[in-house]
Amino acid sequence: MTDFAQRTIDLARRNVAEGGRPFATVIVNDGAVLAESANQAAQTNDPTAHAEILAVREACRKLGTEHLVDSTIYVLAHPCPMCLGSLYYCSPREVVFLTTREAYAQYYLDDRKYFELATFYDEFATSWERRRLPMRYEPRDAAVEVYRFWNERNGGRRTSTVVPAAEHLTLTALPATSILSAYQCN
Repeated sequence: MTDFAQRTIDLARRNVAEGGRPFATVIVNDGAVLAESANQAAQTNDPTAHAEILAVREACRKLGTEHLVDSTIYVLAHPCPMCLGSLYYCSPREVVFLTTREAYAQYYLDDRKYFELATFYDEFATSWERRRLPMRYEPRDAAVEVYRFWNERNGGRRTSTVVPAAEHLTLTALPATSILSAYQCN
């Protein structure tokens, strides 16, 4: 049986050896690797080229769906907010993270102009008027019209997608302390 966690670690280590950042993702479906990627942000100068994003794109392309409900996704570290969002969107069976920011903080720091990764969840939860990132709301009726047009083209349906039921979905209840400690690592 393949050790997918170790495969994720090896992929991240290889990426560091080749000049990349220490992040990797392996997506598993039916006991086999469906897609994998290391973080490519440094190599491509693309700030969205995180391992999770690239691997999710590849897996969805291969399956012909935006839903990975039967997949387990291994990530080297607890996902950043952008990647966490992508993981929510693709609805995997489970996400397994192998380390936390707290554990690697003495070796790696990824802070940006408008946020520090360690406090970004608070920034993300702040209303747009109070965020550090300068934003301006410029309301346009034509912008809403695009959504009305979409609704019309889709038979009056408001939802953009229907998440299929997972064939093997199992839900595991975690104690609240486990959930809270995962988010405190950010």
